[in-house]
Amino acid sequence: MPTPVKRKRQPQQITFAFIFKQWIAPLFFITVGAIVAAFALEEFLVPFTILDGGVVGISMIISQLSGMPLGILTIVLNVPFMFLGFKRLGIRFLIKAIYAMAVFSSFLGVFEDMPAVTEQEILVVVFGGVLLGVGVGLILRHGGCLDGTEIVAMFLSKNTEFSVGQIVLFFNIIIYAVAGFLFGPNRALYSLLTYFITSKIIDIVENGMEQGKSVMIITDHGKEIADAIYTQLGRTCTQMEGKGMVSSGKKTVLYCVITRVEVPAIKKIINDADVSAFMTISDVSEIVGNHIKKKKAPVNKNSAAHPK
Repeated sequence: MPTPVKRKRQPQQITFAFIFKQWIAPLFFITVGAIVAAFALEEFLVPFTILDGGVVGISMIISQLSGMPLGILTIVLNVPFMFLGFKRLGIRFLIKAIYAMAVFSSFLGVFEDMPAVTEQEILVVVFGGVLLGVGVGLILRHGGCLDGTEIVAMFLSKNTEFSVGQIVLFFNIIIYAVAGFLFGPNRALYSLLTYFITSKIIDIVENGMEQGKSVMIITDHGKEIADAIYTQLGRTCTQMEGKGMVSSGKKTVLYCVITRVEVPAIKKIINDADVSAFMTISDVSEIVGNHIKKKKAPVNKNSAAHPK
C-alpha cells in the first residue's frame, strides 16, 4: 500500500483583512467586554459585597478585607494561571488574556470612585449579573480570558471524571461559603444568584444566536423533507436507513445541524410535510467546520437528500 503524500500547509498570507479578523476586531470587542465587566463589578456588585466567582471573587474578598485595589489583585492572582494557559492554548491566547486583564483592571480603577447605580439589592444582583455576563461573554467569544479558574479546571478535568464546568462550580461554592462566613449568609446567597445569572448570560453571548442544534428526523418522506430544509434554510441533511422495530417497515433517518433561530422554521417544515415524522432536537456543544454558516444554494432536484 503506497504511503500517502503529506501536503505542506501553505503559510497564511498576511493581509489587512486577516489582521482585522484575527486581531483588530477581537481586541475591540475584548476592550468593550472588559469595560462592561469592570462597570458591573464596581457600580453594582462591589458596593454591596456581592462576589463574582473564581479568581476575581477571591480578589474581591482580599480587597474587602485588606483594602488593596481590586484591579491590582486581579492581575497578580491571575498571572500564574495565564502562563499555565499559554502552554495549552498558545501565544495568541496569552496576549489576548493579558490585554483583557489590563483593560479590566484599569477600568476597575476608573469606576472605583463613582457612586453606585442603584441601592436596591435585587436590581444590583440582576443587572450586575447580566452586565458582568455580557462583558465576560464578549471576552471569551473573542479569545480572551479574565479568570484563571477555567484554565486550572481544564487541567484537572483531564485527570478526573469531572467536567470543567463541575470543577469551576466546586471552586465557586467554596468561595461563596467563605464569603458567607466572612460577610454573612445573605452576601453568599446574593453572590450565588448573581453567579447563575452571569453564567447563563455568558453562554448566550459567547455562543450567540448561532448556537448549534442537531436535528434527527425519522420519516417515510425523506426526500421531500430534505429538499424543503435545503430550499428554505440552506442546510444539508445526511440520510441514513432505519427500520421500525414494531412495524418492521423501512424508515429514512435525516440528520442536520441548524441554529437556534431556525428551530421554528424546521418545525413548520416537518408539520407541513409529514404528520407522521418523528423529530428530536438537541444542543450542540461545538461545531467544527463551516456547515452552520453555510449560505443557501440552489436546489439540486436530482439529489434525494443532499448528503454532506
